[in-house]
Amino acid sequence: MAIDKVREYLKQFNMEGRVVEFPVSSATVELAAEAAGVIPARICKTLSFRSPEGCILVETAGDTKIDNRKFKDFFGFKASMLSPDEVFGYTGHEVGGVCAFGIERSDVKVYSDISMQRFDTVFPACGSSNSAIELTCEELHRVAKALEWIDVCKGWE
Repeated sequence: MAIDKVREYLKQFNMEGRVVEFPVSSATVELAAEAAGVIPARICKTLSFRSPEGCILVETAGDTKIDNRKFKDFFGFKASMLSPDEVFGYTGHEVGGVCAFGIERSDVKVYSDISMQRFDTVFPACGSSNSAIELTCEELHRVAKALEWIDVCKGWE
């Protein structure tokens, strides 16, 4: 299971014990917020896009949408989301549990959107549709091995 892979990955950061498995689904931002007892904006959603070199994952706050102009200006190509099968192929995680943890492919690049920085902590999934971990934004950025903080979202300002 992907959640076991994520726990194993998190051991190197001594964070495997912080993973929470909910008795209910957390597969959408709304469900995850309800399960975690937080506002939807504090859910870290990991969006998956096609790139010329493979896949780009953008970790962003739960109340945002991709701003197509900002995305194209930053990456140099139009935002095109992956299909669920492609997401699984690149990340090893099913839609509803996608996170940037434990990804072994070199053609997957991770970025963190600044929309999350307004919160002390956020809640990304951990590889299953009923899991999460509470992390500071800096912990998330480091554990996800994100390349940089970027500004490609709208709707949260």
